[in-house]
Amino acid sequence: MRERLIIVGGLALFLLLFAYPVLRAAVYHTQTSAPQLRLTSQGSTCVAPTDYMRTSHMRLLSQWRTDVVRHGDRRFVAFNGKVYDKSLTRTCLGCHNKQQFCDRCHAYSGVSGPHCWSCHNDPQAATAKVMP
Repeated sequence: MRERLIIVGGLALFLLLFAYPVLRAAVYHTQTSAPQLRLTSQGSTCVAPTDYMRTSHMRLLSQWRTDVVRHGDRRFVAFNGKVYDKSLTRTCLGCHNKQQFCDRCHAYSGVSGPHCWSCHNDPQAATAKVMP
């Protein structure tokens, strides 16, 4: 009988700890909403559909890196047939601002340190440092 109380108590404690984040959000009405991402006015379409980019942009950028560095292939034919340059700096950052797009989304998703910026420079940040 005593063992049964310990098991039930342990299960109740586990369920309470497991459900704590949901219960806390319900009590304090704290829901995390998706970040407000801003695009620059330069771009109208992306190299791929939004749903694909949300889930697979790192796979795409990694493939681009391999294609450019190992094979010298800089040409990317998008889903819509438009041809783009395989370049994080010239293609992606033409529409997306690192601080207002990439960093906000990565912080919201809990992604720590994509390795893009160990080799690439953020052209918007470089321009901001030069401007008085």
